Amino acid sequence: MKETFNVVIATDCGSTTTKAILIEKKGNEYRQTFRGEAPTTVESPFEDVTRGVLNSFAELEELSGRKLLDGEKLIMPAKDNTGVDMYISTSSAGGGLQMMVAGAVKTMTAQSAQKAALGAGAIVMDIIASNDKRLPHEKIERIRYLRPDMILLSGGTDGGTVTHVVELAEYIAAANPKPRLGTTFKLPVIYAGNKEARVKIKEVLENKTALRITENLRPVLERENLGPARKEIQNLFLEHVMAHAPGYDKLISWTSAPIMPTPGAVGAIIQAIAKKDNINVVGVDIGGATTDVFSVFDQIFNRTVSANYGMSYSISNVVAETGIGNIMKWLPFEADEADIRNRIKNKMIRPTTIPQLLEDLMIEHAIAREALRLAFEQHKSLAVSLQGVQRGRDISESFKQAAGDQSLIDMNNLDLIVGSGGVLSHAPRRSQAMMMIDAFQPQGITMIAVDSIFMMPHLGVLSTINEEAATEVFEKDCMIYLGNCISLTNTGKMGSKCLDYRVVFHDKQEITGTLPYGEIKLLNLKPGEEAEIEVVPTKQFNLGRGKGQKIGGKVAGGVVGLIIDTRGRPLEIPKDKELQKEYISKWNKAFKAYPELDNT
Repeated sequence: MKETFNVVIATDCGSTTTKAILIEKKGNEYRQTFRGEAPTTVESPFEDVTRGVLNSFAELEELSGRKLLDGEKLIMPAKDNTGVDMYISTSSAGGGLQMMVAGAVKTMTAQSAQKAALGAGAIVMDIIASNDKRLPHEKIERIRYLRPDMILLSGGTDGGTVTHVVELAEYIAAANPKPRLGTTFKLPVIYAGNKEARVKIKEVLENKTALRITENLRPVLERENLGPARKEIQNLFLEHVMAHAPGYDKLISWTSAPIMPTPGAVGAIIQAIAKKDNINVVGVDIGGATTDVFSVFDQIFNRTVSANYGMSYSISNVVAETGIGNIMKWLPFEADEADIRNRIKNKMIRPTTIPQLLEDLMIEHAIAREALRLAFEQHKSLAVSLQGVQRGRDISESFKQAAGDQSLIDMNNLDLIVGSGGVLSHAPRRSQAMMMIDAFQPQGITMIAVDSIFMMPHLGVLSTINEEAATEVFEKDCMIYLGNCISLTNTGKMGSKCLDYRVVFHDKQEITGTLPYGEIKLLNLKPGEEAEIEVVPTKQFNLGRGKGQKIGGKVAGGVVGLIIDTRGRPLEIPKDKELQKEYISKWNKAFKAYPELDNT
């Protein structure tokens, strides 16, 4: 049921900052009007999350001139210039939701369990499977050591074998794990496996854990049923995880709807937008410690969390994974490797600092490109078609590690990329967020956008109450369209003739031109404007319709403009150091991404 309101306040309680926004009905439309923030107070000396929430309310009060608080109580409902109709919140404070998943077959039910947990907004600490090559005592020790917030147990199609999933339940019982928060309480375990095994699962786990039983997330090989497990995860997140975190019991009593894990809320708004416009979407949230990637292709939702790729706490992990050479290739200036490494370590030990010099900013953006690329590669490898189905594998084949499973991510049919997180949302120039083209390497015609002030979590939880209001604010106040990118799908020889283009603007002005391979062309197509385009590649190049086949139609503008990218896919940067600098400088200038560097 859709709830209506005139004024709503929403908070996102992050690990370091609590961000509050005010959404008001202005005439017939909902708009985000004011934003406040304050340090999160879940840790000592306060150990009460509501202190930071109240501080963020106080800032909103001051900025908006609207009286929100009566002492330490939120005034509800709204009347004239006082109070709000509703308060909603998301949270990732205290490390967010940390889970283990267990399944009979690593590439089937365990993978479905992982997708269910990730989609609910969890960080998956480990996957236990009957065929993961660990000995029983190693599995038991691992469960005991990690101390997750909860465990999702799955296994077997309905009516199938019960042996493997009961065996996994016995490992959990033997480990007798204690939850990370509230150590005197029983660890929540969700069973979402073969319904024939429910009686035995109860016998093994009911006395040792807080057991919940829900529908099988893989009732038959050909179908996943992730919704009930995801809902149960979010219910238990509130009842067990949030309830035991400092001050959350009080916060829960204030809210008008269940608190959602921050990544789960971001996933909700991504799904709402994909559904509303019937489009394929990829979203990314790059933080200090982790990078979350979300995708909706043909209405199938996937989320992955890259727990070791971030821009402060995890910045050294990015460099270790990709190699310092892959960072330095994005720099348009001469750089000493030892100096670059020192700057990166400084960021890791001082995570709240921001770049002071233009060179520092360029280094940060170079690392961000690689963090985004690595996280997206990981996402593509996990967002795959159902295991054990399409190639007709039998159960014995499924016990073997799957190789080359078909990814659901089809870059040629991707309509929209949305970026969020400090390095993208707060880039000094909006054109710098176009680094997403380098990281994601879209093909064909793709719109690139950013979350203006990181309000996707707030709108995600709002979408569970009033989807229309959430999508309206998302499109009008949250999303900043940078511009459409027209890209090749194959590679060629640098400098060779690549394509002819023709653009007819709304005022009938016409621009035509020819581009060689390896270039970026930026055309001035502003937000709210549309143009008719026709792009014709030469016979050896492909824009998504086949070699030599033209593409065309109406395209929308953005704050950066319309981009034609002839750098090829996969994107290749010359190995020669001087050529590297030359090309990176040329591409940066095409976007007007940075002020000109002195002769460094």
